[in-house]
Amino acid sequence: RLYSKKLDREEPEPPQSTEEQQELCSKNDTIFKVTVTWGESNQRDGFPLRKCKKAFKKKSQKRTRHRMQTSEKLHTCKTCEKTFSEKSVLLRHTKTHTGEKIHSCKTCEKTFIQRSDLMNHMRIHTGERPYSCKTCGKSFNQSGNLMAHQRIHTGERPYSCTTCGKTFTQGSNLLSHMRCHTGEKPHVCETCGERFTTSGSLKIHTTSHTGERPHPCQACGKTFTTRCNLLRHMRTHTGEKPYVCETCGERFTLSTSLKSHKTIHTGEKPYHCKTCGKMFRQSHHLSLHMKTHKQQKS
Repeated sequence: RLYSKKLDREEPEPPQSTEEQQELCSKNDTIFKVTVTWGESNQRDGFPLRKCKKAFKKKSQKRTRHRMQTSEKLHTCKTCEKTFSEKSVLLRHTKTHTGEKIHSCKTCEKTFIQRSDLMNHMRIHTGERPYSCKTCGKSFNQSGNLMAHQRIHTGERPYSCTTCGKTFTQGSNLLSHMRCHTGEKPHVCETCGERFTTSGSLKIHTTSHTGERPHPCQACGKTFTTRCNLLRHMRTHTGEKPYVCETCGERFTLSTSLKSHKTIHTGEKPYHCKTCGKMFRQSHHLSLHMKTHKQQKS
């Protein structure tokens, strides 16, 4: 008796139509080529899956990009429940809660939570300034400092004081300014106990105890506590006046001099006496005025 053998054959997959489109990445306004494939095996809930053609040097970068596309977030912080697509990013984040600082500078032993912060810090010792302004050529050790500097050229001042309306190019400058209104001085000298509104002011002050002046002028040999002061001094040799008043065209060697000068045109008096309320255009005028109150008390 003959039996006919029936062969079980898989049904062929339905034909797929592939369409290449351009897609705008909402994260950084970059356009990528994306292949959209239609077919049962490549659909989820009736929508086509997208295959990104962006090329990556590392597999980890490719995985991150994929998770960005699928909105996949796998790793959750147990402290604040914030979610992250990469475990390594979560680990870095958790250190903000624990205060753990595992990256140490071999030159000055300062410690940091993230290795990237240590690398940025190292440029203080090496003098490396890899970020240059295309407008004036000034260089910086951090990209954020370059971005803030470029606002000098564009005139952008996105940070404003809610108390007096004064505007700033950097958020950190606004925070420092707010202490003029609050009187807060959170930075304390461990040697003499004097308090300061900014960490930079404290750093400069500590050199008065140590006598350190690590920045010498190569033209005359004069030494300075900060590189910024050295650069200002160098202009006495070069005659450079890089700060220009947009209203009258007068030039200045220091940005602070230009800042004070501008109040002549605006009539602004940002410095006020907390004792009597009198207003002043310049901070040193306020300082001189404050002495009159001290003399009255004595």
